[in-house]
Amino acid sequence: MLDIKFVRSNPEAVKENIRKKFQDEKLVLVDEVLDMDEQFRAAKSRGDALRAQRNAISKQIGMHMSKGEKDLAEQAKAQVAQIAQELEDLQVREQELTEQIRKRMLVIPQIIDPSVPVGKDDSENVEVCRYGDPVVPDYEVPYHVDIMERLNGIDLDSARKTSGNGFYYLCGDIARLHSAILSYARDFMIDRGFTYYIPPFMIRSGVVTGVMSFAEMENMMYKIEGEDLYLIGTSEHSMIGKFADTILDESALPQALTSYSPCFRKEVGAHGIEERGVYRIHQFEKQEMIVVCQPEDSADWFVKLYTNTVDFFRSLDIPVRTLECCSGDLADLKVKSIDVEAWSPRQQKYFEVGSCSNLGDAQARRLGIRIKGKDGNFFAHTLNNTVVAPPRMLIAFLENNLQADGKIRIPAPLRMYMGGKEYLG
Repeated sequence: MLDIKFVRSNPEAVKENIRKKFQDEKLVLVDEVLDMDEQFRAAKSRGDALRAQRNAISKQIGMHMSKGEKDLAEQAKAQVAQIAQELEDLQVREQELTEQIRKRMLVIPQIIDPSVPVGKDDSENVEVCRYGDPVVPDYEVPYHVDIMERLNGIDLDSARKTSGNGFYYLCGDIARLHSAILSYARDFMIDRGFTYYIPPFMIRSGVVTGVMSFAEMENMMYKIEGEDLYLIGTSEHSMIGKFADTILDESALPQALTSYSPCFRKEVGAHGIEERGVYRIHQFEKQEMIVVCQPEDSADWFVKLYTNTVDFFRSLDIPVRTLECCSGDLADLKVKSIDVEAWSPRQQKYFEVGSCSNLGDAQARRLGIRIKGKDGNFFAHTLNNTVVAPPRMLIAFLENNLQADGKIRIPAPLRMYMGGKEYLG
């Protein structure tokens, strides 16, 4: 959410940012906010004047009473009552305007970083760098579900009976591999100086609207019926919410955290061949990284975060690339975002396995996350990035480590979590 002072002083810059995101239908919101803001300030100014007038008249009442001027005292009391009624009406009006302004401000997108390429959708995202050689073996690479089934590692049919489409049972070595990847990711991030967390898996609506846009919430979040609770779509939601309404001392920053959680998502609109299997599912587990830092440090942290993911995948011999998200592909709260994509030998293309986002002060402003500075308090910057999200990562892992004889090679970093095994199958 933008600072109203910024919108007031830079309306054309806000509109140009909206145009860059190809959301021209939101241009009218800027003018509506400015008009309502002017009405709000006028109402507040009128209220201040009335309160000063009421105080002056209230003093006169005592003077009139002491002099026995009962008629004048009654007239003054009537004026005070009239002012009180007008103040009450103004207070209601101010509250209505505040709510209407906030409603619109929550929809106006964050100002994107100047380095973000302008484009309409993800088809115009820009490749930044490739890491590792994308290899296509001279033998067939089966569909990931087929690989798992050969290893007796997945049961989709039973999951459809118990829960419906978009769910799965993992079992045996595949289930162990899934847990091994998460354990390795946890230790990988701890070794890089991040503090490990297991957060709440449900959050209140106030946190939800603080960490994401309403459209994202509607398309992603599952609500607990009859309660003000939502199942998290990622542990970032809980972890950023942890700092809501807090004032952090500069000496306590940066907060570099890594968190494990199950994730629950509606996946509205998922379709196509890669939406089958375990590519897009309603329940999965993820290791996340979150940073709360000084505004001037967020650009450096952004690079550090997506580099961590690249290094993690490369440590498991999986080729990856980084892709800069264009303006039209950025969620409204994001200043800048880079996707990490893993190589799929079967599809002979890269696919997304993680996303790194710098949200500037958007979440901090919504949730009231401030830093106590020498010259006053100011909003922190927040960032998040996926370390790894199996089982989607299992697709890349199985395809890139599949051997000609059908076995799956276990890279050295995972072997201690797999009982020393070097191969599966």
